[in-house]
Amino acid sequence: MSHYQMNPVSRRLLNQQLICPQFARPADVVNYMGAMQAQEYRMMRWAVAMRTQKPSAKAFKEAYDSGQIIRLHLMRGTWQLVSAENYWPLVELCAPKALAVTKGWMSSNNINISDKEVTQIREIISQTAADKGSITKEDIIQALAEKDIVMDDHRLSYHIRISEITGTICSGDLLPMKATYALTADKVKSKRIMDRDETLLLLTSKYFQSRQPATLEDFVWWSGMNIGDCRRGIALMGHTIHTEKWQGREFYMTDTCRTRGFNKGKYLYIPPYDEYLISYKSRDIVLSPEYKHKAHNNSGIFQPVIAHDGIICGNWSPFKQEHTAEFFLGEHKDDIQSEWSRYKKYQMK
Repeated sequence: MSHYQMNPVSRRLLNQQLICPQFARPADVVNYMGAMQAQEYRMMRWAVAMRTQKPSAKAFKEAYDSGQIIRLHLMRGTWQLVSAENYWPLVELCAPKALAVTKGWMSSNNINISDKEVTQIREIISQTAADKGSITKEDIIQALAEKDIVMDDHRLSYHIRISEITGTICSGDLLPMKATYALTADKVKSKRIMDRDETLLLLTSKYFQSRQPATLEDFVWWSGMNIGDCRRGIALMGHTIHTEKWQGREFYMTDTCRTRGFNKGKYLYIPPYDEYLISYKSRDIVLSPEYKHKAHNNSGIFQPVIAHDGIICGNWSPFKQEHTAEFFLGEHKDDIQSEWSRYKKYQMK
């Protein structure tokens, strides 16, 4: 296929399920995507829902509370959503790197936690979750206080993260604003066992099927793995993946790449930290470099953005009652109200 035939923007919209979504259930979206950024506790729900055929806040909560969707610290030291089915393989693949990243941050903050302390606090967290089912950070603080252990918030957050990364606890019930934790043994019913190559193939396949066209550098950035592992994952895909050149760059695409269904004139109200941007190291295909500060700063804080025909062109305010759209690129005469209405309708369903 010659380079001029590929439209990477429309292909990404389709394969990211942002237009013509193929799935009815939130858990199926998360399973398809492999892992989804979940930094913003309130907006991660819309990130999943907007990729379903009929967005529903209630459907997301049901999937989350029942353990079909799990939130935990996994890749790049940040929050992700994964499906229950992929939880154990991905924890086992990503845990060594995630623990190394966490220990690096602890060291740079002059926080030293001994193995004995890790074990002691993990047991208290586990027991509290076993007793109460779904717990908040405040419940953990109270349980520690009952044992005369006082700990600052920063230190405790590392303990919680280590307990997550090692598969002891994961997300509990979905509350409006507060993260909760539950025993993984209570939440994820079956432990899927896979060897490392199988999991590497799983993660690589999920990434490229849902983010294509994407480069090797994009995959390295997103997965947080070293380049050798990423190359191995691609090699394991064998003949099911191929490369195409576009504007001098080499993109990987699967043989099942979705190419039909582009809706011209469509607006998308995209939440902060969404996979549409965060999946790629180079975001200039959909976000003009001169406007990147409108989407994220250099510290990795992402803003809610508006895409028109897949190109990032403005910002919106998810938590305001009235419709607020500010554009920094292009003229906007198409129907923008319908996407805001879709977002408001999702909250009531």
